[in-house]
Amino acid sequence: MSSLVPIYLYHTNDLHSNLKQWPSAVSYIKKRREFHQVKEETALFFDIGDHADRVHPMTEATRGKGNVELLNEAGIQYVTIGNNEGITLSKEELDHLYEDASFKVLVANLFYKDESRRPDWAEPFDIIQTKEGVRIGMIGVTVAFYPFYKELGWDIKDPMEVLPALLEEVKQKSDIIILLSHLGYPQDEQVAETFEDIDVILGAHTHHLLKTSVLINNTLVAQCGKNSYYVGQVEIQFDLSSGSIVKKAGAAEEISHESPAVPTQQLLRELETKADSILEEPIASIPAALPVSWTEPSPFADLLAEGLREWCQADIAMLNSGLLLDSLESGEVTRKDLHRLCPHPINPCLVHVKGAVLKETISAAFTEKMIHLPLKGLGFRGEKLGRMAFSGITVEWEEGESHSPIVGVFIQGEPLDPDKTYALATVDMFTFGPLYPGLSQANMKKYFMPEMMRDVLLQTLKKRYT
Repeated sequence: MSSLVPIYLYHTNDLHSNLKQWPSAVSYIKKRREFHQVKEETALFFDIGDHADRVHPMTEATRGKGNVELLNEAGIQYVTIGNNEGITLSKEELDHLYEDASFKVLVANLFYKDESRRPDWAEPFDIIQTKEGVRIGMIGVTVAFYPFYKELGWDIKDPMEVLPALLEEVKQKSDIIILLSHLGYPQDEQVAETFEDIDVILGAHTHHLLKTSVLINNTLVAQCGKNSYYVGQVEIQFDLSSGSIVKKAGAAEEISHESPAVPTQQLLRELETKADSILEEPIASIPAALPVSWTEPSPFADLLAEGLREWCQADIAMLNSGLLLDSLESGEVTRKDLHRLCPHPINPCLVHVKGAVLKETISAAFTEKMIHLPLKGLGFRGEKLGRMAFSGITVEWEEGESHSPIVGVFIQGEPLDPDKTYALATVDMFTFGPLYPGLSQANMKKYFMPEMMRDVLLQTLKKRYT
């Protein structure tokens, strides 16, 4: 009788509510489960976070609970949360997200604010034992977006700080240690280099597609892109005689050839019907259309900028017109309309900036590169960044056109003072670094959580038209 015990891990990550693809992923998962059951082999099924994304109406309407139903139906056994579960829902919504889950949620670095205890729905780790007696320890960690978790009322800790003590505890009870990591591939590399006790890292967050899993410092790192076009598979061969792993290898398996799972499709239809009924709530009635342009001044973008300024109680506001994916037609407006027009998980933000930084930012915003930038990430779900819209700010150009040099910036009718500090209402993605460094380097920032830009739009339309 062979002393080798095969153990199989299957993992998805960063679906981002790309629900058209999910039934094919589930078809693959179910076939693999049945295959291993027939052979009486151990197979475990994981999701590594960002399954839910409020860009999809179903996730928006159910606040992620529909995604939990989909994970249940797929037979996923363990998940960790991504930033989309963690910081796009209110604290109360996240606290209730997994109350009907048939899987375990592993998150070791999230705590209640000002308390040392973790959420009731999360465990830092779990340990199971196969029928052959192999003990498998699993730990979950998620990316620490400090200011956002803090605003929501959570305490998020650096995973590098919580892992040493956890690993010391888990390794005493385990033969194999698996880390569910929604940290991103660069930090997975750091974790692998730092902690030799981790045997496998199932990674997520940065959407790296590792068609063949990577061995780093004897830790196997696996990640399978985004949107579940691939499902990850890891095989571990454990030798009972030596009590050690003798082989581990992984790959991202393309599933485009898979026929969608019919029960999953049926559940999806039911969830989408439910979502439609929730989002059909009327918000306001618009007497005339509000057009938007991504390259020219437009009333819809200006209205949203004005609403953002009021929301944040700021001196001035600026936002990119690409946040609005289409014009708003006259007549009744519903929550579904607002979600379709502004689907981004982007929050309002109040930044205190010097006039000199503000002028530099405005100048950069009106370059052709920035207006037509096909931004991907930072929460943006549109086609291009678009022209900047303002409230409380007037810009004058040398030739009267925005493609010519700026000759004047006026704040509430007064010339901009380069040494004065202004309270600027804007969108959170402008404060993350690459787009406008002056805003990202500002010392005073306040993020409004969990409200998103469509909440600002909703309040603005209600105030103007009801």
